[in-house]
Amino acid sequence: MNRIILSLLLVAGLIVSSCYQPPLEKNLPLKREIDKVSPFTVAHDFMPSGKKQAAPLQSELYTSQAISAAHFPEITESVQTALKEQKKLLKYKKRKTPQKVGNLLVSNDQLQKTADILLQAKDVDLAEIIHQLDAHKIQGQDQRGNVHFTGYYTPVLQVSSIKTKEFPYPVYSFPQDWQGALPSRKEIDGELVLKGRNLELAYAKSLIDIYIMQVQGSGIVEYEDGTQQLFAFTGSNRKSYASIGRYMVKKGLTTPQHVSLQFIKKYLKGQPEKVHEILFSNPSYVFFKPVDSNPKGAGLVPLTEMHSIAVDTRYIPMGSILLASIPIINNKNQVTHHEYRLVVAQDIGGAIKGPGHVDLYTGVGYQGRKQAGRLHHYGNLWLLLPSEMPAPALALN
Repeated sequence: MNRIILSLLLVAGLIVSSCYQPPLEKNLPLKREIDKVSPFTVAHDFMPSGKKQAAPLQSELYTSQAISAAHFPEITESVQTALKEQKKLLKYKKRKTPQKVGNLLVSNDQLQKTADILLQAKDVDLAEIIHQLDAHKIQGQDQRGNVHFTGYYTPVLQVSSIKTKEFPYPVYSFPQDWQGALPSRKEIDGELVLKGRNLELAYAKSLIDIYIMQVQGSGIVEYEDGTQQLFAFTGSNRKSYASIGRYMVKKGLTTPQHVSLQFIKKYLKGQPEKVHEILFSNPSYVFFKPVDSNPKGAGLVPLTEMHSIAVDTRYIPMGSILLASIPIINNKNQVTHHEYRLVVAQDIGGAIKGPGHVDLYTGVGYQGRKQAGRLHHYGNLWLLLPSEMPAPALALN
């Protein structure tokens, strides 16, 4: 909720032209648009039929390694929060039989036990915690352990409760009584086919602001009086997703090096006559509902900033707890070092395909956007499972 390096597609649709992934210490040279598709529309991003695109699992996806205390992060309050939410997710999870992921067989009971072991950390010596766990390093697409880390966030959208000259564009709820195939983006925002059905939740200043909230999967709206509310994903029109970033590159409106959501927003502000052409190139459309909760992922539990990740669940099971070596980026978009952190698989996304790419949730608003925009770099991941046999001599590297 597939990772072929020859066509490593971020949701922006940009293609890395070489099959070589840079070493762990090197940062990617390009900024890319991170169009995170809502979790529940992922099946429609590539297959209009609604079926997920098939991909063979690697026979040696994971390599078991011993855990060293030097590589293990502190179990902070935020980590404990993420682990508690992960236990709730595992209760919701419907899979009753173990899941085959590469050369591992992973059950919900194992994932629950991993969470329980880590939640004991405040009362038990760290060495004892580590002794109870095995680490399984995911080999990534390049078979050398390099995993591409990108980021996504929850935008804050200024809205009005009524249509005005400043706020003319409706944010729609799902058209429950619609007969037949749901309309495309062009039909909804260009031909106004939903007008008069009492589906308007609020009104935004621009269509690109709504688009950004749609590709992030949810958003916090802020009304004129300062009150805020979460608008969560409630359905899609089930049209095949098409990247507006790729469309702009194809039309010669920009280059791959410059494409990002913020670039697109700035471009459309300066070229308003291009708004419909560019946005309508993506027929996929997301609907919302107001909810009284924090942002949630496909696992239906609140996301924890800098710990929740979106994964391809064919390679990393939903509900997994992983040790990550995450690239830390400075203001010059350079990797200064890697930091070990516990992360939890709680979401999926349209760009997250195969064993070499995960999306880290970076939070809400401007700071979340800033963090997400910087993160396009490589690190490592280890799936943590309860130890069932003596740890191998091979140490983490």
